Amino acid sequence: MMKFKIAHDARPQVTTLLIATALSVILWFVPYAWMLTYPFQLFVTFIHEGGHALAAVLTGNSVQSLSVALDTSGLTETLIPQGGLFSQVFISSAGYLGATAFGALLLWLVRHRVKARVVLAGSAVVILGLTLVFGFVVPLTNLSFSPFTLVAGVLIAAGLLASAKFAGLRVANFLVGFLAVQCVLNALFNLRDLAMLSLEANEGTDAGNMARLFSIWPLSSSFFWAIFWAGIAFLIVSLALRAYAVAKDKPSQPDLPFEDSPLEV
Repeated sequence: MMKFKIAHDARPQVTTLLIATALSVILWFVPYAWMLTYPFQLFVTFIHEGGHALAAVLTGNSVQSLSVALDTSGLTETLIPQGGLFSQVFISSAGYLGATAFGALLLWLVRHRVKARVVLAGSAVVILGLTLVFGFVVPLTNLSFSPFTLVAGVLIAAGLLASAKFAGLRVANFLVGFLAVQCVLNALFNLRDLAMLSLEANEGTDAGNMARLFSIWPLSSSFFWAIFWAGIAFLIVSLALRAYAVAKDKPSQPDLPFEDSPLEV
């Protein structure tokens, strides 16, 4: 039987990730602690809505607007041609799964020695691009502009860029881990809430949009889609963590990005 272990060079990263996860969970249940994580929740909403927008573009459809609300909810409006079943399935699925995949990507980038400051700066570019293109330029054509979306997007991008430039190495590494954890946990917790909501109503949710596309049970059930997406999200996270921290014979990284190995003479 094959034995797997945490790679030696991944242990400092795993420790940081566990601390970020524990802090995220604690803050999730502490009264009024949401104020501390509020900018991160908005970040995840931008990624969620950006997943919808990117899926629309990739399937040749038009994005009418992307907006983020004060209560951290979001809305992406797209024009989808009649009969575009694949487009609608792909676009509806790209929100929660896109946020989960983005969190997994952050883990993968750090694990493969991409500097945390580069990851933070890249995340800032993503948020700023989504804000300016889909939250400002495109909505101006149909007068659906959202001032809060623009302000929130610019401030989040500025904060990420400032962290990339001025934060110390340990702080930058922690922020990347915390962003990854927030993307994953928010997606999973929101899918849990979506499953519960789907038992009561189908209107106004991604799962409800999926259910309306099909007439055969269980595909016509929004609860099914919430559980289905949650299963895929768990699979994405499991694969990311396995690639992030586990080695079969030797570390996947011979060089240690977080600690120096002793010289042998």
